[in-house]
Amino acid sequence: MNIHEYQAKEILKSYGVAVQNGFVAETPEEAKEAAEKVRAEYNSDWCVIKAQIHAGGRGKGKIVGSEQRGVQVAKSPEGAQDIAKNMLGGTLVTIQTGEAGKLVSKVLVAQDVFYPGASEPKEYYMSVLLDRATKRNVIIYTTEGGMDIEEVAEHSPEKIHKEWIHPTTGLQPFQARKIAFNLGLEGTAFKEMVKFVTALYRAYDETDSAMFEINPVLKTSDDKIIAVDAKVSLDENALFRHKDFLELRDLAEEDPTEVEAGKFNLNYVKLDGNVGCMVNGAGLAMATMDIIKLSGGEPANFLDVGGTANAETVEAGFRIIMSDPNVKAILINIFGGIVRCDRVANGVVEAYKKIGDIQIPIIVRLQGTNAEEAKRVIDESGLKVQSAIVLKEAAFLVEKVLKESAQA
Repeated sequence: MNIHEYQAKEILKSYGVAVQNGFVAETPEEAKEAAEKVRAEYNSDWCVIKAQIHAGGRGKGKIVGSEQRGVQVAKSPEGAQDIAKNMLGGTLVTIQTGEAGKLVSKVLVAQDVFYPGASEPKEYYMSVLLDRATKRNVIIYTTEGGMDIEEVAEHSPEKIHKEWIHPTTGLQPFQARKIAFNLGLEGTAFKEMVKFVTALYRAYDETDSAMFEINPVLKTSDDKIIAVDAKVSLDENALFRHKDFLELRDLAEEDPTEVEAGKFNLNYVKLDGNVGCMVNGAGLAMATMDIIKLSGGEPANFLDVGGTANAETVEAGFRIIMSDPNVKAILINIFGGIVRCDRVANGVVEAYKKIGDIQIPIIVRLQGTNAEEAKRVIDESGLKVQSAIVLKEAAFLVEKVLKESAQA
């Protein structure tokens, strides 16, 4: 589950990670008030206005219809108000959002951390995530932080360092010092980075997060180490241990069809193809998408109804799939192990009748317990549903309806 920058920073602060402070605003007037609070509480005459969306690249992204970027510097509370007025309600397009962009409904008004001092400020990059190849958490870091981090990874991978953490012992003090040393730090900045890395890893570990990405990690001109940005992805499978994190979810940032699917405990991911899939079991879903591609089609979604498919879940799945205008056919592929095939077949018929006239061709492949009875239910329903028992036969029917659709 992704969360906003301002929410991520609150989590980091609770674990002792130093961050760029600020206040969230949803209106231009609130942005002005937030800038005044930043000036009063953090002694920062200037402030930074940051669009709050679930995507990176905001500094280079632009608001549709203007030259304004997703991160702007304001020199006064009035300037913060003007910037927020142009940003709020606009659509921000970044390298990660695609052409559709994302609606900006909140901004973070943050303190200016690039202030004059004894030395030059420096930006680093740091992230913490699971390395599945080694089955260990890894801290990835580089001296080349900032907006061009993707280019660093592509053109200068030798500048990127990795520190793997043993799952039993956790992050060791010598590893935190090694990271600070590899970043070329010394003196106060070295000690501050050691504290930063230690607190950051503890926050990642104890929140059961899937990823922490801090870009940039800033060494200020007075040698403080702070998180200027924070991108955090929480592990949804661990949310039962962190029920307070559920309040951080922003449904407006998520795909509406995926949100709707979640209400029925359906595992749904939208894709760009033309054949809708409804399957029970993730492995079978992957195989079904493969067979669709081999039949000349492209999967329009991943939809796993689980082991308790019934009329309600089948109906919900139908409606979600048909909400995609690109779908030209629907393939239902169910293995009756936990659930009986005839029960699923009756659910399909009941859902079909409840929805009404469905113009999209539907192929139902049921295999397992009571598969023959299920095929008979489908065949005798009188509905425009084609049934199959063997997956190869279902693939042939998919190929057939796609050709018919192309000729129509």
